[in-house]
Amino acid sequence: MKSLLLLFICLTGLGGFAQTRLSDSLQSAIALPHTSEHDKVMLLNQLGEFYRVNKEYTKAMATARESITIALRANNLTDASKAYLLLLNSRIGAQELAQIRQLSDTLLSTAKKANTPISMAYAYYGQALLFKTLEHPDAVMKYCQMALAAMDRNQDPYIAAKIYYQLYAINANWNNGAKVYQYASLALENALKTTDYTLLSNCYNAMSTAHEYKYEENHQQAALDSIFYYLDQSEQLYSRYPGQLNNYAYAISCINIASYYQRFFSPTDNHAQTQGIHYANKARTVLKDAPNSQEVIASSLGILSEYAKRDDRNEDVERYLLEAYHVMLTQQPPYYYTMINVTKGLADFYESRKDYQNALKFQQLVNEYSSKSFDQQKASKAQKLEIEYQTEKANNEVRFLKEREKSQQQRNFLYTCIAIVSVLFLLFLFRSYHFRLRYSLQREKQLELEKQDSKLQLKLEKEEQARLRAEQQLMEIQQQQLKKEVMANVLQLEHKNQMLYNLKDKLAGGDEVNMQKVLKEEMVLDDDFEQAKLQIQQVHADFFQLLNEKAQRKLTLLDLKLCAYLYLQMDTRQIAQLMHVEAKSVRMSRYRIKQKLGLEKEQDLNAFLQGLK
Repeated sequence: MKSLLLLFICLTGLGGFAQTRLSDSLQSAIALPHTSEHDKVMLLNQLGEFYRVNKEYTKAMATARESITIALRANNLTDASKAYLLLLNSRIGAQELAQIRQLSDTLLSTAKKANTPISMAYAYYGQALLFKTLEHPDAVMKYCQMALAAMDRNQDPYIAAKIYYQLYAINANWNNGAKVYQYASLALENALKTTDYTLLSNCYNAMSTAHEYKYEENHQQAALDSIFYYLDQSEQLYSRYPGQLNNYAYAISCINIASYYQRFFSPTDNHAQTQGIHYANKARTVLKDAPNSQEVIASSLGILSEYAKRDDRNEDVERYLLEAYHVMLTQQPPYYYTMINVTKGLADFYESRKDYQNALKFQQLVNEYSSKSFDQQKASKAQKLEIEYQTEKANNEVRFLKEREKSQQQRNFLYTCIAIVSVLFLLFLFRSYHFRLRYSLQREKQLELEKQDSKLQLKLEKEEQARLRAEQQLMEIQQQQLKKEVMANVLQLEHKNQMLYNLKDKLAGGDEVNMQKVLKEEMVLDDDFEQAKLQIQQVHADFFQLLNEKAQRKLTLLDLKLCAYLYLQMDTRQIAQLMHVEAKSVRMSRYRIKQKLGLEKEQDLNAFLQGLK
């Protein structure tokens, strides 16, 4: 463990070296000659996770493979399970979905061979990630609970924090505020026991979201203060632990702070506006030259354009939106949802400035990116359905093999029973035959003795007749008595023969054994694919016209689409699924629409839409 102790000193004890990137520190520790294979695997997993959260997926996967090789060579299957989870998570992040089912199965089989609570927790968490990718939240919930149960008292705060964070995310999508707070608290509690400050930053952000639910329920200042308290804790990690928190996580915290200042404070609050602009600028500054950070930079520019729009600084609005557009063009392929928002913002801006040529240009781009987004989602859905099919097929094969093995065991048991009964029956027949043979010999011997006795008796009778004629009468009486005895013996022998025949008949009879062979095969396919269609014009023909007339600022097509969903009384989770966005984005859009419609904070948007006539 000396190498790990040295790493800790390098990260916290040396002022100059601590300012370097965490990856440099980990690579230095891995390269030390006296680093054990176990420690090297742990360090490689930390390095791979650093690459993954920074979206450097190629490096993350290469590091995970190196870690797996070392762990398997040392026969350390628990560490190998952790490395397999890193590889699986990296492939999902890189959208390389073709092999994630096979990889998750490999992770599960490796964990079963390791047969440790921690390895099984990592394996079940890997299954949860698989089903999260396939958009099956119930299965994600199930495997997260299995992972927690597998650990029992063998706690690993790192994986426990990740599991609770997944449970928090599921309940956030379900809009379950109570569960969001419960699981965010448990995730933070475990993350505080680790030295993974990126994970800790995410958990602080989760707690701010949990308090946002409370604020939306009661609008109390305490809840709003808690939102900013946890965001401040997340933001301070960057300066408190230099070099150990990745820039991407820090930028996300800054974006969240800027967004909350924009949403929850009055446009006339100069301090809030100054803070919002400060954190939006800080987010894009810290991600300058960082790979795969276009979405966050574009989001920060979008916030800055909203602040410029409040102050009627049209040149800045145009500059920020164009910069966001050019930033997104550097991402290949671009994240279409963000690109659509940016181009739509530019189209609306130019339309408001009566620059119809540019407005048409960017509106055409909106349509183009919307079409590409749809194609991408369709291809992704097809790939996920193929993975689901392969997963279900593999599960059915496993069930079939188990059932066939069970049936074979039942047949073997029946065959064994039949063999035992047959042997016992043959043994019984042999002993019965031996008994009858012995009885037959005894009977023949007895008859022979009786025959000899009869001959002797006749001889004695003749001698007695010649010698004792006077006793003839007595001899006749004796002869009669002998005849009676012979008759009795004959009757006795016939009775015994009858008993033997009856016994033979009973032994010859027997019940037949009927064997049944059971084979069960079941295959189940879910193929659930529903597609919502907006038919609001058939329900309320003047809906959009009335909505535009009452709006103080022009509503975008996305705004109108969201209003239509709300008019149809869909909840946040359903709308997020139909629009392929997060529930948090839907709530932010609701707030923006209320502003455009000139509604007060306490006014309910749903009631306003239902009241349109």
